[in-house]
Amino acid sequence: MITDKIDAITGIKDVQLTVKPPCPKSVKIELTAKCNFKCAFCATGYGLRTKKDMDWDFYVALLKDLKASGVEEVGMFYLGESFLLNWLPEAIQEAKNIGFEYVFLTTNGSLASRDKVKACMDAGLDSLKFSLNYADSKQFAEIAQVKESYFDDILKNIKDAFSVRAEGNHNCGLYASYIRYDGDQGAKMNNVIKKIKPLVDEMYALPLYSQADLTGGENIIRGWEVRAGNPGRADNMRDPLPCWAVFTEARVTYNGMLSACCFDHKHDFEMGDLNDVSFMDAWHSDKFQELRKAHLKKNVCGTVCENCAAYN
Repeated sequence: MITDKIDAITGIKDVQLTVKPPCPKSVKIELTAKCNFKCAFCATGYGLRTKKDMDWDFYVALLKDLKASGVEEVGMFYLGESFLLNWLPEAIQEAKNIGFEYVFLTTNGSLASRDKVKACMDAGLDSLKFSLNYADSKQFAEIAQVKESYFDDILKNIKDAFSVRAEGNHNCGLYASYIRYDGDQGAKMNNVIKKIKPLVDEMYALPLYSQADLTGGENIIRGWEVRAGNPGRADNMRDPLPCWAVFTEARVTYNGMLSACCFDHKHDFEMGDLNDVSFMDAWHSDKFQELRKAHLKKNVCGTVCENCAAYN
């Protein structure tokens, strides 16, 4: 189940608690930095960096480097919405051809039409998760800041994905998650959860993150409950320090930078340029080692992680 994978990633093993941890099992690749939503809980809509698509030749070279390094699983997303790309199925197929045993994808669902999902499953996609962070169309429009009608499109796309998997006899896992903005959100989600649960293998809740302290203040004003760092999923939250994201999983931005953070909306957490160095050289770079040293001491004051991991 997907929660087992999440808990395995967010739980730091003893062998990983070092400034030079072994190659991570999982890497998320930002095929595109673009997104068609401007969600209030996310800093993507703030326009804090240039948003482009990853170069195909770099992508293929990156996959080969990751595979040779020992990476086993690749995510076809990071901070953007990958269904904006017309070559998403080809990207999935290339990852499977190179030999990655598990290729996964998270989407906001608005563009995950039947034909696009079928193409991705035909290409070998192993896991598709819908981020359904809204209890109804009104809350959706308020938070995502797009047309209210898209909410029904998302629900239809989830239903269609379920049908596509059954019709094609695909082994792709189907999942959904939602954010608990406050103590009442779980109850508010009941109706939509009843609709979605029969269509997915698992649905789970996430806490609200401060997104490297970029959205925390505004969301507190909204009355939402903001958590420090990235504590994982709501029913098995981890301590903010040391942060698992620095030790157990990697992220590569569309322009080839290795990022130490799940929420690197401003280029603040770049640990190495994979256009110039290998993945493992960047994973063990002096800059990354210094950051991990602070996390191991549980004192990130003076580092780029200070406002997020020590968020109050």
